[in-house]
Amino acid sequence: MEANYFITGIDTDAGKSVVTGVMARWLRSKGVRVITQKMAQTGNTESSEDIAAHRRIMGVAAFPEDAEGATCPYIFPFPAAPDLSARLAGKRIEFGVIRKATEQLKERYECVLTEGVGGLMVPLCGCRTVADYLTEYPCPVVLVCHGRLGSVNHALLSLEVCRNRGIRVAALVYNTGLAADPVIAEDTRRTLREAGERYFPGIPLIDFPFWEEGVSLPDFAPDFAPLFGSERTFRMSIE
Repeated sequence: MEANYFITGIDTDAGKSVVTGVMARWLRSKGVRVITQKMAQTGNTESSEDIAAHRRIMGVAAFPEDAEGATCPYIFPFPAAPDLSARLAGKRIEFGVIRKATEQLKERYECVLTEGVGGLMVPLCGCRTVADYLTEYPCPVVLVCHGRLGSVNHALLSLEVCRNRGIRVAALVYNTGLAADPVIAEDTRRTLREAGERYFPGIPLIDFPFWEEGVSLPDFAPDFAPLFGSERTFRMSIE
């Protein structure tokens, strides 16, 4: 198992935060020491609402690293793309600051799940995007998809960007809770499976059923083994 995975979506509100939190909870249930991270948060002031959501989903209190700022190195009040929010706050996002925080977490935990912001082409610093960050600091990507109208276009564009930039997509997660029409939802699933295989042969497509906070994990158990391998396999890989 890799020490760091990056969770991004095909667009805003694809379900990245919920997927990240549930994935971390699943890993914890297997005995893995895991922590989540948000590369940047907008629309907040002192703390990250997405990190707070991760902790609630994981069923844990805040980590010491949350107070240290390592789990979200940039927080800006204006709810917009990070580059704009940073400029309005008189700040500038530096890729190295984010990566340094990730490396600190990797020294303390077996696995770090880093949640991105919006999609792959969201500006972080001027014209430099999330995709640019992943090109500079490669790690396996988990791409969260859904079945809303227009999602296929966004998914294919995201896969195209990753292939052209040399960004490895480790898994597609299909958030079925955002699909409005069952016919469209099933066709989207078929398209995602075929496209994923075409761009990244052997890539798993993981179904992520609709879920709300408060539902116990045994009643909501997406299987992340296709991404991380069997329990024995990924325990051996981190020992």
